[in-house]
Amino acid sequence: MADVTPILATPILATKGLKRYFGGLKAVDGVDFSLNEGEIRAIIGPNGAGKTTFVSLLSGRTSVTDGRISFRGEDITTVPAFKRVRLGIAYTFQITNIYPKLSVAENVRIAALGRAQREKGMRLDIETETRAALEAVGIADRANARAGEMAYGHQRLLEVAMGLALQPSLLILDEPTQGLSDSEIAGFCRLVKEISKSTTILLIEHNMDVVMQLADRITVLNRGRTLAEGTPAEISANAEVQAAYLGTEA
Repeated sequence: MADVTPILATPILATKGLKRYFGGLKAVDGVDFSLNEGEIRAIIGPNGAGKTTFVSLLSGRTSVTDGRISFRGEDITTVPAFKRVRLGIAYTFQITNIYPKLSVAENVRIAALGRAQREKGMRLDIETETRAALEAVGIADRANARAGEMAYGHQRLLEVAMGLALQPSLLILDEPTQGLSDSEIAGFCRLVKEISKSTTILLIEHNMDVVMQLADRITVLNRGRTLAEGTPAEISANAEVQAAYLGTEA
């Protein structure tokens, strides 16, 4: 009988002993983390658990106190944020990060141009890429509107469209459903499932219905450390998680 060696999933992103201290506050305190290519991973935890600081470290917008971050096997611990975007990491913020005085289409066009700069030698139709990103999130009919005058929920969708226009290998979404209506959340979930066919997704989200519907695996942070990790079913059944987080949700 032939010796069959199991095929292991390839981590696209990993951290080892990752720490970020702000004076005496240990916002992230020695996190070991591994994200597989093609996965939808959710990070959850109570307020103050270190979720946003953790993903800010991954995106390069916050410097590391100690530890290591690797992307596709390359050490990116000290690589600045704009270079991580060029490597294929896109990060949408917990608070919208758009150009409010520009039109919706102009915002996405800037992101598409960033992708063109990253993929030198590849000819991109910027207008086609812009339109496709806006259609994907359902706001193509607002292409000419001023971004800052849209409802907050639509601004969040615009930010996702900007991320999509970059066509990243890894898309980090920080509280993307905040401010969205129930129908918009349903549309967002369909969008994430479609995006995940070609992009690895890291999702930081308080809406547990969204998390349980979308995530392949869930990482739970508490007080800057990893409390638990597993499938949605495993996390739902975890007594420590229930005590620290799930059981306290309204």
